[in-house]
Amino acid sequence: MAGEEYTNWPFAEVIDFQEGPGILAKDFREEGVPLVRLAGLDVGASILNGCNYLDPEMVAKKWSHFALQEGDILLSTSASLGRVAVVGSDGIGAIAYTGLIRMRPRDRRVFAPFIRYLLASSDFQHQIEAAGVGSVIKHFGPMHLKRMSVNLPSPEEQRAIAHILGAFDDKIELNRRMNGTLEAIARALFKSWFVSFDPVRAKMNGEPPESICQRLGLTPELLALFPDRLVVSKLGEIPEGWEVKQLDQLTNYLGRGISPKYIDDGGILVLNQKCVRDSHVDTSKGRRHDPTQRGVDDRDIKIGDILVNSTGVGTLGRVAQILVIDEPTIVDSHVTVVRADAQKVSWNYLGVVLLERQAEIEALGEGSTGQTELSRTRLGALSVLMPPIALRNHFDECVLDLRRKTSAINVQNIGLADARDALLPKLLTGELRVPVTGDT
Repeated sequence: MAGEEYTNWPFAEVIDFQEGPGILAKDFREEGVPLVRLAGLDVGASILNGCNYLDPEMVAKKWSHFALQEGDILLSTSASLGRVAVVGSDGIGAIAYTGLIRMRPRDRRVFAPFIRYLLASSDFQHQIEAAGVGSVIKHFGPMHLKRMSVNLPSPEEQRAIAHILGAFDDKIELNRRMNGTLEAIARALFKSWFVSFDPVRAKMNGEPPESICQRLGLTPELLALFPDRLVVSKLGEIPEGWEVKQLDQLTNYLGRGISPKYIDDGGILVLNQKCVRDSHVDTSKGRRHDPTQRGVDDRDIKIGDILVNSTGVGTLGRVAQILVIDEPTIVDSHVTVVRADAQKVSWNYLGVVLLERQAEIEALGEGSTGQTELSRTRLGALSVLMPPIALRNHFDECVLDLRRKTSAINVQNIGLADARDALLPKLLTGELRVPVTGDT
């Protein structure tokens, strides 16, 4: 049968909330009780991502009543308003920092997992935006929540809605974990061969070839491609016979995109810095450009192109590579496109090189805080290690299929998230009702 009618409740009457305590930097320790910060609310991140630590004795004395429980919902109230995360088992006993509010049901009128979707609803997010104050960094607090209201279906229908939307989230999380495993395999191989030089060092140490092959998963033919000596270079010690090239010597295109003329529909997809995150391209955060107002001849990105965020502290230096293109696509002027010259290096090898050196690329930025820029010249001067082509070809054979699979999974996740987000407002407003049975 269909659920009961929705009922409007004052937020504070049905949901218990508590803002994190005012903890100062002088209270931070190298280890101890985790202090959850805004970075812990990043999509796909552990709740402890970017956390600080507090003295356990101080927590027990002053802040024990702020301790998080598994299933608590966190909401950001400053800077990036309205971000939501669920506290997992790794966050039990942690403390939420100022700028985060912890949510729990007050009674059985609210099904706890439903809260995360309630907070993510467009109605609630609009209330947050309207309540936010501040000209540069917006924020709101518990006083604003006390003025808000929420529409709630019956607890049984809340449970059914959370189950439907949770199925999407569970699949997305499973895909993220699968991608993490696949990416770890590719990174481990790259590091072993081209950073730590494990086969070379094993030869230098006199380890028998049979032992090296068994330990590192190499064939005798592949092991033979690695020398038995390291020499000094501008990159430090590298295997004898390997070269070091500048990035701009290995590319046939290295430049930024255009300043788009945006339109709501149609036109050409434009990727911006928000699209480059966690070493992946998220096209769902792109916008549309009107090519009738500004031409885009020869600006289309191609499979294998490497995108480098090139403006602003915090985003500059992020790298992602195009492995799938579904439509004509360009980038805006805050993103640099690096296109490998296929006669000199494969796009797969060059892409992994830059992905593994994002911190170094970030350090190349110049300018004052908030205005940092990554110039084409400085990026182009980046030194790149060039092993023999036969070894690079072997690397491509080992990891390219893995990387293509991770890209396909990312595309699937974008589709799942779009489907979930399309259902969310329909379910939370009652436009789409969920049949409720006694087994829900």
